[in-house]
Amino acid sequence: MDIKVRDLVQNFIDGDQEAFAQLIGRFKKKVYSVAFQMLGNHLDADEVTQEAFVRIYNRRDKLKNVDYFASFLMRIATNYAIDLIRWKQKGFISIDADKDAEGSPKFELVDKTGGPDQIVENKELLYEIKQAIKRLPSRQRVTVILHDLEGFSKKEVAGILQCPQATVRSNLHIARTKLRKWLKKDNKGR
Repeated sequence: MDIKVRDLVQNFIDGDQEAFAQLIGRFKKKVYSVAFQMLGNHLDADEVTQEAFVRIYNRRDKLKNVDYFASFLMRIATNYAIDLIRWKQKGFISIDADKDAEGSPKFELVDKTGGPDQIVENKELLYEIKQAIKRLPSRQRVTVILHDLEGFSKKEVAGILQCPQATVRSNLHIARTKLRKWLKKDNKGR
């Protein structure tokens, strides 16, 4: 963590409101991105983002080490997102919601051939991958999103989810195995 963020976190813990506002500015997009990928719509992603910052503000006294601020924040956000998923789990939540809205995360596959057939095939594959991710149980889904899509290390994911790295590795392995199986099965029908 760079020194500037460490100082902001320490000032925030000491009660500096401006430091908290600056931390929100630095981390809001990352929290929103993870929440959107987990929940699939802007309204819920906004709610998770807002609630994560409210909760971290209220729990700042529990933040003993300023170096773990990002993990602490992401743990709060992902736990709240998982709670929302559980509350709404009468069906599945769309990961791709309004893909054309400004500010929504964009998923694109690299077009190496440039041909129209390949572009259509890539879009279909991306859709299938997103549908398969939606089918994963919430812990596996959040692990895949944090590690494979957001680029957090296994150690960082373990910190965010408050579990051993072995659990992260296990969740990733199980989730990837399921995704491969589902995608292979779906593609056999073609």
